[in-house]
Amino acid sequence: MKNLLVLTFCLITGAVFAQAPKGAWKSQEPTGSTSILIVADNYMSIASFSVGNKYFERAEGGPITIDGDKMTYTPEFNSADTAKVGIPIVFTVTKKNDILTLRYEEAMVWMKVDEAENASMAGAWHITERASNGEGELVKIHQQGTRKTLKLLSGTRFQWFAIDPGVKGFYATGGGTYSAKDGKYTENIQFFSKDNNRVGTSLAFGWKLDNGRWDHSGKSSDGKRIHEVWEKIK
Repeated sequence: MKNLLVLTFCLITGAVFAQAPKGAWKSQEPTGSTSILIVADNYMSIASFSVGNKYFERAEGGPITIDGDKMTYTPEFNSADTAKVGIPIVFTVTKKNDILTLRYEEAMVWMKVDEAENASMAGAWHITERASNGEGELVKIHQQGTRKTLKLLSGTRFQWFAIDPGVKGFYATGGGTYSAKDGKYTENIQFFSKDNNRVGTSLAFGWKLDNGRWDHSGKSSDGKRIHEVWEKIK
């Protein structure tokens, strides 16, 4: 009877998690700053920005593990404070209806943007093959060191980031909304750390999924031809 009461209480409060709260979540500040949290494949990223004045504020992210209502997050990058990279943070997680609360030293409250369960592109991806100058044969990328480029997708939102956890390096990030249908993958850029002039533009790519391989071709934000293959991180 006691166990049943505990289980009932947890279900009412939303404090029990069997898995990470996957999808995209949003927090809005009175100043106009927006923060987007994306959780995919046991990895999370956060970006804070203002679309109106094309201002990028900060970004961070890293792998997560879930144990009941506790979520351990270990940052692999933090554009505002590199001293926090590699230091685990344990959040108490609650979710009720479309509201997600992450509590550490203080509570961070997020509103649901979308889910990832039925989205074919949702996940944490990394580049595994690339064609030279975007043309010709795809060549395997031989990873050296700890530098890497990842892209997280929820049902409607994306964020990519170039980082090097081994040296606490953060090099660039960008993100916004995306759509993937009829052989076309389109990104609508809402923030870009290296060049805010790219905010508000859209990029369209050829796209297909084949046995977990995301074949991606078109032109990058600087107009260069690209042809890449991305796969989900293990």
